[in-house]
Amino acid sequence: MVNQEKVDIGFTHEDFAALLDQYDYHFSPGDIVAGTVFSLEPRGALIDIGAKTAAYIPIQEMSINRIDTPDEVLQSNETREFYILTDENEEGQLTLSIRRIEYMRAWERVRQLQAEDATVRSAVFATNRGGALVRIEGLRGFIPGSHISTRKPKEDLVGEELPLKFLEVDEERNRLVLSHRRALVERKMNRLEVGEVVVGTVRGLKPYGAFIDIGGVSGLLHISEISHDHIDTPHSVFNQNDEVKVMIIDLDAERGRISLSTKQLEPEPGDMVKNPDVVYEKAEEMAARWREQKLQPAQSADAGLSQTADYEVEEVLLAAE
Repeated sequence: MVNQEKVDIGFTHEDFAALLDQYDYHFSPGDIVAGTVFSLEPRGALIDIGAKTAAYIPIQEMSINRIDTPDEVLQSNETREFYILTDENEEGQLTLSIRRIEYMRAWERVRQLQAEDATVRSAVFATNRGGALVRIEGLRGFIPGSHISTRKPKEDLVGEELPLKFLEVDEERNRLVLSHRRALVERKMNRLEVGEVVVGTVRGLKPYGAFIDIGGVSGLLHISEISHDHIDTPHSVFNQNDEVKVMIIDLDAERGRISLSTKQLEPEPGDMVKNPDVVYEKAEEMAARWREQKLQPAQSADAGLSQTADYEVEEVLLAAE
């Protein structure tokens, strides 16, 4: 009979459990992990991320956009990144999100587009009293009514795609504000020049000036640029829908502003008040004079620099003799 002695292997069940714990993954909210879809459910999905219990992703966390069924986003056995949204519940199950990853990357992309001063295009999906709503990279953006350049009623813009520039990108406050007007002004500005005479229509009269529509964008004819004579109010010179000739005196693409003048087109001071027809008749001639006057100081400065340089060269040559 063989004598079987009890062998001490020096490794208990407790040691084995401790070893498993040592290699167990520890997951925390905010981590981004790889996971594999192994079960699609009507309102969510179970995901294997290597934890003791399968993690769960509810349908509302599957996309930054609205979806109706999980299979619009996930497929069985698909492996992809997931964001850990919450700690384990009482059953040891973690809650995951894809929407949060898309949300973070969308803000990163939008900040990049703003830094590049890019023009983006998006369709209006809703309007309210304050303006219109669009989606940029899946994020909800707002166009204030003052930055919508169209004669259409706001309600008729739903479904229409608009070119847009960024006004405010603030992830912390969840504010994404855009301008249709600035995008149109910039596009128009690329075809305009300071000193150019353009024909426009008076679209608005304010105490401080007149807003002139020039080819779909609005420029401001400030009250101080209407005439050399003193003017109490723009209403004394213009009426709504008047057709006028104006000269562009400044283009500010960054702020989306076009500054206009009729004062600089007056053959004689006060003509815009006394005889606007003569101002319009001689507009191109007066604009040419204005451009020449603007060029002279620059040419004089260049000539002065050239003379100074010649003088310095002459001094060097004399010193070398």
